[in-house]
Amino acid sequence: MKTAASPWLVRRRKRPEAALRLYCFPHSGGSPGEYVRWADDIDDVEIWGVQAPGRGSRVTERPVTSIEEFVDGLLATTDFQGPFAFFGHSLGGLTAFETARALRAAGRPMPRRLVLSAYPAPHLAHPRAPLHTLGDAELIDAVDRRYGGLPAALRDDPDLLRLVLPAYRADFTIFETYRHAHQPPLDVPITVLGGDDDLATPLLPEWRRHTTAGFDLRLLPGGHFYLRERPEEFMNVLRRAICP
Repeated sequence: MKTAASPWLVRRRKRPEAALRLYCFPHSGGSPGEYVRWADDIDDVEIWGVQAPGRGSRVTERPVTSIEEFVDGLLATTDFQGPFAFFGHSLGGLTAFETARALRAAGRPMPRRLVLSAYPAPHLAHPRAPLHTLGDAELIDAVDRRYGGLPAALRDDPDLLRLVLPAYRADFTIFETYRHAHQPPLDVPITVLGGDDDLATPLLPEWRRHTTAGFDLRLLPGGHFYLRERPEEFMNVLRRAICP
């Protein structure tokens, strides 16, 4: 992967002639590497991954632990080149949404679409036991039980676990301490995706409150990481959403 001038962005393939740039916001504990690989399947879009401190090549940096710290750090060093769209999965849905609201507040160029995946509408309460205060072993077990998707190689490698656990804990701190501040809806269309067997799915339709520019909801078979379960089907849905 190649990095941009901003330490927050990485990409796999340079496509300066692309008609659209897609900026991908990872899930809790996730790496942008999973998302920039999509450039192999979508050849007319330049795909960038958002890399927060504590992840990927920034793994030795202190992770951010609040939505405000995340958004402020990203926007302080990053200019999104347009036309562009945002994709965010799980926690990435929240960070993409709040980044769009911060861009609007600053009078900066806006994404032409938000594609938000497997994250409940942000104004709704999430009454679940917090994870960010658990011990290391308990945190890993709880994440795997609640969301699945933890690679066996990660669970079985104590050294790797010690390296990535701070990012997991920081991401759950962002999610579990987030307090939604009411603002007018965005004038940006929102496409929401989810798995039909995910706990977040009943709360996805409420995202329609956060846009005046069009809303659609598309469910695919699977759980929280439905996009890994049916990658070809997901990629077709994503392509149609960002390149209508």
